[in-house]
Amino acid sequence: MTRCHSLLLLALLTASCGRGPPPPPDYQAQISQHDRAIGAEQHPALLEAFGGVYAGRQSAYVTAVGERMANAAKLKGQCHFTLVNSDVVNAFAVPGCYIYITRGLLAVVNSEAELASVLGHELGHIVAQHSDRQEQRSLWRTLGVIAVSLTGSEKLTDLAGQAAQFFGLRYSRKQEYESDDLGVRYLQSAGYDPYAATDMLQALQAQEAQRSEAGGQDAKALPEWTLSHPLTEKRIARAHASAEATGLADDTLPENQAALLKAVDGMLYGDDPEQGFVLGQRFAHPVLRIGFAAPSGFTMTNSPAAIRLMGPEGIQGEFGGGALKGRGIAEYANALLTSVLGKTQATIGRADEGSVNGLPAFILPVHIMTQNGPAQLHVAVYDGGNGQAYHFIIAAPPGIDSGPVAAALFSSFHRLSDAEIGKLRARRIEVVRVASGDTTVSLGKQMAGDGGEPLLRALNGIVDSSVRSGQFVKLVTWAS
Repeated sequence: MTRCHSLLLLALLTASCGRGPPPPPDYQAQISQHDRAIGAEQHPALLEAFGGVYAGRQSAYVTAVGERMANAAKLKGQCHFTLVNSDVVNAFAVPGCYIYITRGLLAVVNSEAELASVLGHELGHIVAQHSDRQEQRSLWRTLGVIAVSLTGSEKLTDLAGQAAQFFGLRYSRKQEYESDDLGVRYLQSAGYDPYAATDMLQALQAQEAQRSEAGGQDAKALPEWTLSHPLTEKRIARAHASAEATGLADDTLPENQAALLKAVDGMLYGDDPEQGFVLGQRFAHPVLRIGFAAPSGFTMTNSPAAIRLMGPEGIQGEFGGGALKGRGIAEYANALLTSVLGKTQATIGRADEGSVNGLPAFILPVHIMTQNGPAQLHVAVYDGGNGQAYHFIIAAPPGIDSGPVAAALFSSFHRLSDAEIGKLRARRIEVVRVASGDTTVSLGKQMAGDGGEPLLRALNGIVDSSVRSGQFVKLVTWAS
């Protein structure tokens, strides 16, 4: 299997770790009734916030591999594995042994063993109860603000806010190492090649490099698995040392590449038209026929419920919508503020009511009092017609002026033209056999969209070598 690093470099880094990391503690795997209740309660909110289930044979495949790994972790029949309909490259776990992996991450996996290594790592966090030891912080909590659910359910809104905290957990270096070590142990117990953990970390590093080379300012670059689970050369080398400590040679146990490629063939890649498209700094929704542009430096996380926006200097917010229910947009804005602010002390500024790109709009500045001083909140609501409203909420930490970026964002909201909608097309993964004479260059030209050869290499773990006739590779093609 292709490696992202030279063997010499990997050997040197591994040597720096001594004879390999010490074995992780022999935890007694158990899920408390309290944690089961938390996981079951948060599961619907997580699905609402992060794309819903990507159903079908890919979902069944993830569950089957997850169950095999859960059995190795001595948690047989106690865990829930969900493939999430998001192109963000991520995986995460919450108490109760609810483990989630996005189709974006599944797309960059190159063997069943690599998939198992990701699930094994998340199982490690569950078994070691790492989430119980996190100090969870967010700007929303600091300001007394919560993300607003489109369902109108305060209960679900609150749960979605809790779920977002788990999605963005930042584990300590020690916890990451411990979960890596446990994951390698589970890989071996499940009958997979323990070196697949190193392969997976290298594949994620290659994916990050490809994203960076593609521009680095991609508005959907965050959040990533490599941000909540930071990658370092030492961590990759350490995973390799853990595999060596099993006493097995590389490729002694199977990686099951063919099974993985069969499973992902035909899977949706990139944006789901039902959720809209993130195109550089622009968002365009062909079903709702709306679009806007995020200011420079902002990133967007897309889901069926809302678009989360994160900008420089801690500025963040959301884009969403809801039914007017006979109200005007001013009443909608006031109801939105009531839900968002709760009992937070705030001063509402002078409203700007008019139109933006031909759509009735209501824009409201708000000053919030926090323990660290006054902070800004900006709200914009648009009448989308047919009883539908759309809104932005932008919040900034104390001392940060978010007015200019909010104004630029709010003024970009518009209806899509037929020509703009016609350019929005879904893409899928297609597994093909490499023909005689094919190269990464020629195959890269067959890739739909702007990724080309760099994306081909990142998706297939091709870094130091070219393709060979007869091997199977993943292409990105236009969906029919």
